[in-house]
Amino acid sequence: MHFQSTITCPHCAVEKTETMPTDACQFFYECTGCGTKLKPKSGDCCVFCSYGSVPCPPIQAERSGEAGAASCCGG
Repeated sequence: MHFQSTITCPHCAVEKTETMPTDACQFFYECTGCGTKLKPKSGDCCVFCSYGSVPCPPIQAERSGEAGAASCCGG
């Protein structure tokens, strides 16, 4: 399981590696380049699933078939 993901801003293309929460989905993220407040795309649970290089830990667990994976994302 990966706990870091590189978020790429769709407005200014600034990339920043962030540590993802393991027990919750992060709904908002403020770009450090242009200040735009990002929110998930339709159908995604969090900003890491929409703009990150790696989806959030609950989605990673769900995709790997981890038994008892607690998904905050309503998978």
